[in-house]
Amino acid sequence: MKLIFFDVDGTLIGDKGQVLAQSTKEAIGKARDNGHICMVNTGRTWRLVADWLPGQADFDGYLLGCGSMARYRGEVLWHRTFSMEQGCRIMEALDRCGIDALLEGSEENYSKNLSEIRTDVFRHHMGVRYRRKYGAWEEACGRFDKLFMYVDEDSRLDRFRQEFAEELDFIDRDRGFWEVIPTGCSKGLAMEELAEALGIPMADTVAVGDSSNDLEMLQRAGTAIAMGNATQGIRDLADYVTTDVMEDGIWNALDWLGVL
Repeated sequence: MKLIFFDVDGTLIGDKGQVLAQSTKEAIGKARDNGHICMVNTGRTWRLVADWLPGQADFDGYLLGCGSMARYRGEVLWHRTFSMEQGCRIMEALDRCGIDALLEGSEENYSKNLSEIRTDVFRHHMGVRYRRKYGAWEEACGRFDKLFMYVDEDSRLDRFRQEFAEELDFIDRDRGFWEVIPTGCSKGLAMEELAEALGIPMADTVAVGDSSNDLEMLQRAGTAIAMGNATQGIRDLADYVTTDVMEDGIWNALDWLGVL
């Protein structure tokens, strides 16, 4: 039996919308029918997948928010979030350091109004890529698990990182974007924790991903699979490189793995 972890963006879905390819749905269903466990392992919080992903494929569970939450067969195994005090300090420091951010929680995500966002880049990112309503920024203290932020030459990133060096881990998502998570949370550590809880050796774990926040997950897995559209760094460490996400990438990956 294999314990298989799938990233979402660039792995289960492409850039054309939140729709799984038919071959992806069929491959996941067939792998589960053959006795394997299929898990989502994503940087997205439950708020950003709950209303569209579960209805498309019957996954066994979800590791969410870069390991800050685990849901397995309908049960929440853990949920690690910022305290009210931590959240308020983070928000104050973001403003003080001139950093735009989206605060991501399991039940809601929080953003400033577009007119209050400092940089054109992040305003465009929030207004075009994420056309949805968010909770009010002022309501976020104690309600978010991680953050996605943007820095430019006027942002004081070094000061922010120094201030929270013992509380936060930072993942560079390129071009000024950063994913920020509580120290001790990661896709890789969550994968190991779940495998231990289920009594499955790490040698029987499989990770499928495409980008920088999948790096640790692929490094820790017994078998690492990169999507055809993956970054070069991810492709270099993979045991197998499948086809692109919308070119039957998941089907071909699981077929190579021998679980179909």
